[in-house]
Amino acid sequence: MDMMPSAKMDLLTTGIFTELADRKQDCLKRGKDVIDLSVGSPDLGPSQLVMDTIAEYSRNPANYGYTLKGTSEFNEAVRYFYKQRYHVEVNPRDEVLQLMGSQDGLSHLATAMVNPGEYVLVPDPGYPIYEASVTIAGGLIYPMPLLQENKFLPKLEDIPSEVLNKTKMMILSYPGNPVTALADEEFFEKVVEFAKLHQILVVHDFAYSEIIFDNNPQISFLSIEGAKEVGIEFNSLSKTFNMAGCRIGYVLGNAKAISILSSLKSHMDYGVFLPIQRAAEKALTSDFSVLDEQVKLYEDRRNTLIAGLNKSGWKVQSSPATMFVWASIPSGWTSRQFAFELLEKAGVAVVPGDAFGKEGEGYVRMALVQPPHRLAEAADRIQLFLSTNPSEKLVEI
Repeated sequence: MDMMPSAKMDLLTTGIFTELADRKQDCLKRGKDVIDLSVGSPDLGPSQLVMDTIAEYSRNPANYGYTLKGTSEFNEAVRYFYKQRYHVEVNPRDEVLQLMGSQDGLSHLATAMVNPGEYVLVPDPGYPIYEASVTIAGGLIYPMPLLQENKFLPKLEDIPSEVLNKTKMMILSYPGNPVTALADEEFFEKVVEFAKLHQILVVHDFAYSEIIFDNNPQISFLSIEGAKEVGIEFNSLSKTFNMAGCRIGYVLGNAKAISILSSLKSHMDYGVFLPIQRAAEKALTSDFSVLDEQVKLYEDRRNTLIAGLNKSGWKVQSSPATMFVWASIPSGWTSRQFAFELLEKAGVAVVPGDAFGKEGEGYVRMALVQPPHRLAEAADRIQLFLSTNPSEKLVEI
């Protein structure tokens, strides 16, 4: 039997993450020590409270049935968390929806909202699921370039009217992945006005809301006046509370959009394991000092890596947020050449920027998921790599 994938599978970008993983495994098999800065999975564990809660509720056999949806206590915990951390008020009954991680909701949203032939405005570079979800849904992608000269903010005025006439959604993420830039209230106000004018649903991915450095403000899109009229915001416990493997997150905001996504999800899953929901409720309503301690840890890691790279002669801009560094590579390389050579010759794994879109060419993404001494060692290896593999010049972003 000749088993063939659907035509949609041919439209999905693949390749680079699989190829990078294969190359990394090949290095490990040859006994090479690899400092992995490629995968954005926290190396930190959750709090003792989270682990104890999962353990406690897991001992009860009655908790192993279908949950079907988020508990009312979970929705109330999200309401509390958003009020305390971002000064945003939501109705927990119809403005909050639990997800199996924010990627779960992001991957299904376009299917719920977008018809074939309708556009979705997607950041370029951007997190791959944004584009993939629209492609699977049969929608059309309009990439919004995120360029340094525009502070990595899209120029909404450059989007053609013929595209806007067919646009259903716009996806944004600040602070983002892979670009670690921040947006201010003025930009978000502009987005709200733009969305109202063109009747576009704004989808804001706020997964890194608690990893913001240098005392920069934590600005939820929903904190902007009028935002709930046009938008929803995704968030997750994966990065904030180091519960990535638990697969639990949420989306909140516009009640109609929440209802549409909820309706689709009712056909696709049977809810998150109850002990994980209970642990998430505890995390969202616990002592938030752990979040302040965690952001200092990531900030120290960022400073260690940036200082080491600058010492090597590779002048890299300091990330204002997230668990990543988005770095313009030395001239004379493509992103893939640089990433693959760095892995093979220095044993440091990074992600080439073009994995995140055309505008990512010329960059690499490095994840702050190693302790400081390993990040310092990675910088030393990179320094040796650059000294033995010279290029025309080193570029500062």
